[in-house]
Amino acid sequence: VQLQASGGGLVQTGGSLRLSCTTSEGSLSDYIVGWFRQAPGEEREFVSAIALTGGTRYYGDPVKGRFTISSDIAKKTVYLQLKNLEPWETAVYYCAAGIRDPTYDSRSYMYWGQGTKVTVSS
Repeated sequence: VQLQASGGGLVQTGGSLRLSCTTSEGSLSDYIVGWFRQAPGEEREFVSAIALTGGTRYYGDPVKGRFTISSDIAKKTVYLQLKNLEPWETAVYYCAAGIRDPTYDSRSYMYWGQGTKVTVSS
């Protein structure tokens, strides 16, 4: 599975963005698709995940209530809506696909997209 992440950009504090993760081949329907982010000099952090079969959603504590993950299986796309962004959330956001738990562990994911950069200005 090849994943492409897009939708990053520059926003002001409190702004919003919608990230997309899509595949041009195969299907995502059998996978858990997760989003992680990595700021410069920091470890990769779990943001959110969705089980495409069943639709269960998972969120990291820092983003609960502000970010929303969703999917469009027909479009082979998973979206991550980011709201009320803060400067400390500036990072490269990666999407990944896997079939194992736990969803918050990057080692559960087999396939990774190239990342899309989100910059939040103060």
